Amino acid sequence: MPDAARHLRARLMRALQVGEWAYDPATQRFWLSGDAAALLGVVPGSITVEHLWPRLAEESAQRLARALLSCQQGGAPIDVEVQLAPGEEPRRWLRVVGEADGAATAAGTAIQGAVQDVSSRKQAQEETLRLAMRLTTTLASITEAFVTLDRAGRFMYVNEESERLLGASSRELLDEPIWQHLQGQQPGLLQARVHEALRQDQRVEFEDFYPAAGKWIELRAYPYAEGLAVYLRDVSERKAAEAKIHHLAFYDPLTGLPNRQLLIERLEAARAACAGQDPTGALMFIDLDHFKVLNDTRGHHTGDLLLRGVAARLRGSVREGDTVARLGGDEFVVLLPALDRDPALAARQAQAVARKVLARLIEPFDLDGHRHHCTTSIGVTLFGADPDSVAELLQQADLAMYQAKHMGRNTVAFFDPAMQAALNASTTLVADLRAALGAERQLELHFQPQFDRARRITGVEALLRWQHPQRGLVGPTEFIPVAEDSGLIVPLGLWALTQACRQLARWQTQPHTAALSVSVNVSAQQFRHPDFVDQVTAVIRQSGAPAARLRLELTESLLADRLDITLAQMDRLRQLGVALSLDDFGTGYSSLAYLKRLPLDQLKIDRAFVADVLTDSGDAAIASAIIAMAHSLGLKVVAEGVETEAQQRLLSQRGCDGFQGFLLAPPMPAPQVEHFIARHTTAGAA
Repeated sequence: MPDAARHLRARLMRALQVGEWAYDPATQRFWLSGDAAALLGVVPGSITVEHLWPRLAEESAQRLARALLSCQQGGAPIDVEVQLAPGEEPRRWLRVVGEADGAATAAGTAIQGAVQDVSSRKQAQEETLRLAMRLTTTLASITEAFVTLDRAGRFMYVNEESERLLGASSRELLDEPIWQHLQGQQPGLLQARVHEALRQDQRVEFEDFYPAAGKWIELRAYPYAEGLAVYLRDVSERKAAEAKIHHLAFYDPLTGLPNRQLLIERLEAARAACAGQDPTGALMFIDLDHFKVLNDTRGHHTGDLLLRGVAARLRGSVREGDTVARLGGDEFVVLLPALDRDPALAARQAQAVARKVLARLIEPFDLDGHRHHCTTSIGVTLFGADPDSVAELLQQADLAMYQAKHMGRNTVAFFDPAMQAALNASTTLVADLRAALGAERQLELHFQPQFDRARRITGVEALLRWQHPQRGLVGPTEFIPVAEDSGLIVPLGLWALTQACRQLARWQTQPHTAALSVSVNVSAQQFRHPDFVDQVTAVIRQSGAPAARLRLELTESLLADRLDITLAQMDRLRQLGVALSLDDFGTGYSSLAYLKRLPLDQLKIDRAFVADVLTDSGDAAIASAIIAMAHSLGLKVVAEGVETEAQQRLLSQRGCDGFQGFLLAPPMPAPQVEHFIARHTTAGAA
């Protein structure tokens, strides 16, 4: 070989980290080129087997020895990788190749070969193996469903949890696009989001319902060089919980109808849609007539059955885009969001729906074998371009519903602005009355004397009066109903009782008033207050009034229900020594059976019977019957509203014990009553 070629070959061998070697079986010596010797860490030239093997790791030396023997005996080419013995780090790897050179001799066949440093490749392979093992360990540790996709969206790796979640094996999934096995409710969503993640090289996260799997699945995709790493998670339980929470938040659990919150949201949306237009929507407030009676007599289970039945019929009476909601109790609301732009036509459309509802609900209900007839009262208000708020619309429909009840129930009434005016006036009156309770000289008691047949004064009735700072004297017929509706009747009644007892205590110190009894009216709300008897006891003790001179006048409405509570309260009052009278007798719920059980000592004939006792034979007969019945039970009778001598004379002839009315004396403030009693006593004595 020419020198130039030999030098080029040597440079190439060094560049490739390759050295030459030869083996002589006769001498059992290796000849090593300079490069080969450098790789093995020995002196170039000739070296015996005994000196070479220690340079190699034990297992590597054995492997090379077997390869040499095999080549000598059978001519098999040598191609083995060996590792140098410990001594330097990192330990070098060498690839040894060789072939038999010439014919075999008695000592064996000579071998020529080459040795190459492959440490870098071996280290790369080992690192790759370590990374692969680490990846395998990492993937095995992932408990979630995990897959990798190539840049075409095809499965490259699928773990066991993914197979379980997707309902397919790796063999079925690998090399297939993910969207062929996961087809969600939102067509194309999965494919679009996969391409988005790959195109923008950004993480994406989304969820969808996959009907074939019957699951809600959340996918989180992370881009990397070869494609996407995707985590899949079954979120069906969370979605079911969210749906349940949403249903509880926005739907009535008994009927499944939208509740107040969802109704308000839909009403807001309907108002926004109507902005700038003529009235195009209607709100119907529906209340079941006498529902409380059914609940009290048949139990809440039966009442719930009726409410579910009403909900079903209401849903069947409206259009698909309408909303039927339950506010609570027996109150339902129907939202009609898209009526005619003409207010008159819109009103007729709403009225047609309301009449359809009335007709459907008047049909009998089968409540576990009990046949029940139900009527409803419906209030309707229209809305559109007007600025009324949701709260105002609900209030308007509610007012109209109460108007329907006042009209006789089982009918429809439309909101009238006059209703709102009356409500505003009532609201103002409530606020003023609340202020009056804390003010001085607005509320006061007037006292109307009561007389026996000989026109001797036997007692007085305390009557509440309100001197309004702007409106002047406000009559009890105006403010008492407002107080009852607002709940102020309880503190108002306690105020009246307290003032009456204080006055009664003062009168005990004056000879001409010491024998007076004082009657105080008590409303049903006040009487049923759990602390009422304790309040009466405290007032009597603090005022010093004699309990025997205090008479509480009760209304017949107390006998309408919960009679056991009424009787218990009355018995406790009688034990205090307080007298009890039944006011306005004959207008309410009294019967002989009730009266026999009540610890009363007096009945008061309502002024309605007294007014016509001279002209209406029926009223005269009723008055006579009341007097006779009361006397048979040992009760005294007082007639209210006696305005003429003839009325008193007739009632006296029928046996009436006491009289009260403008014929004898009007209600007066305490000082005037005292003066009147003093004059009356003096005149009687004369």
